[in-house]
Amino acid sequence: MSYKGIILSGGLGTRLAPLTSSVSKQLLPVYDKPMIFYSLSVLMLSGIRDILLISSPDHIDLYKNLLGTGERYGIKIKYQIQTKPAGIAEAFILGESFIEDKNVALILGDNIFYGYQFSKKLREVIKYNDGATIFAAYTDSPHKFGVVEFDKKNEVISIEEKPKNPKSNYAITGLYFYDNGVIQRAKSLKPSPRNELEITDINKSYLKDKKLNLSVFGRGFTWLDAGNADDLLEAGNFVKTIENRQGLKIACLEEIAITNKWIDINALKVIASTHQKNKYGEYLANLVQKYESN
Repeated sequence: MSYKGIILSGGLGTRLAPLTSSVSKQLLPVYDKPMIFYSLSVLMLSGIRDILLISSPDHIDLYKNLLGTGERYGIKIKYQIQTKPAGIAEAFILGESFIEDKNVALILGDNIFYGYQFSKKLREVIKYNDGATIFAAYTDSPHKFGVVEFDKKNEVISIEEKPKNPKSNYAITGLYFYDNGVIQRAKSLKPSPRNELEITDINKSYLKDKKLNLSVFGRGFTWLDAGNADDLLEAGNFVKTIENRQGLKIACLEEIAITNKWIDINALKVIASTHQKNKYGEYLANLVQKYESN
């Protein structure tokens, strides 16, 4: 079964105010790229080409101006308005007509992932996922996140949302893969005390049916939630350090597109010509030379 992808970039961004007083959080810069590039890159690394971006009425046009139809990256992007924050799980209800009969991957627009063979891990999940797959990463502040408890075989024992006394140090990241049944599961949810449809309740329903799979990121992997000012700065510094040390870019959408053979060298040349006066353009120009010499 093929997958479609959803990026949830709604919310009020209150933890980043006043930065977010006039712009969507996911359009803020993380070093040399808008934050949204990082979540979009994850879906592209998964091999997903049909993507729905969900955002607020005030910001949806900003995303359209930035990303357009997705054609320049060899993908298709559609847009959906979320009138008010009503929980992550609402994405599957808003996106029902987009998802149709396909499986779906959901990523939060403020999550950043980086690690060795990440694309391979994602594609294996797509190939073998049966039910739902969530991802967990070690953190020293698990009380801030949804926490997953699991055994030595990585089988999930319990899930708790921002517990006072966490049963593990493993946070559930903002990346999820679901079968098509997630739509009906979302529709059957009752709003939580904060009047939202909780993604934790979706995951618990899969756990109850013994259809919840867990993939754990190891020590060599980085997961960042750029939801507040300190985390945003940390994310930018991390990307800067990696890119300057390695000479390789994180979340370069054009590079992923040509690696996947979704665009050709001529398309890459055109894009590179629009960024001639900065380092991003230099990187794309070097990519052109690399592919022309091969």
